[in-house]
Amino acid sequence: MNVRLLNSADAEIYRTIRLQSLQEHPEAFLSSYEAEKDMPIETTQSRLTLSEEHFTLGGFTENGELVGVVTFVRESRSKIRHKGNVVAMYVDQKARGQRVGYALMKELITRAEQLPGLEILNLSVVSSNVPAKKLYESLGFILYGTERNAMKLEDSYLDEDFMSLELNLYKGKNL
Repeated sequence: MNVRLLNSADAEIYRTIRLQSLQEHPEAFLSSYEAEKDMPIETTQSRLTLSEEHFTLGGFTENGELVGVVTFVRESRSKIRHKGNVVAMYVDQKARGQRVGYALMKELITRAEQLPGLEILNLSVVSSNVPAKKLYESLGFILYGTERNAMKLEDSYLDEDFMSLELNLYKGKNL
């Protein structure tokens, strides 16, 4: 497993796995396949431009196939700039159970720890996604709230759990 930063040159392969994630698990993302399928590739390239404010990691097989992604987005307003968000986490079905998600999250946390002034990582996850919640808990994320009926997918409502990791408590833990 190789985890690395994605950049604008990876736009095509990122777009492919992103659209796949939206089709396979519409309940896991606020965006939708319909909203993103016709987006110009330039939009994806722009999203993958590296900065201290955001970055996207990709998990690749030994054959170089992109099988997992996760994005970090730092809060921009001064009063909450000490926080960042983990978003758009996805691992291809065929790569699940191979610790791709764990490797992606470990690398994201390691990079986040290097950002000056960043203290907290937050994320949200559909309450019924038990495997994802177990992964986040294994990395030290703590549940701090649940929003009932947070999302509506057709005629069904989904609850969303909010989890947080305090980076100063994470440092030095051997996970």
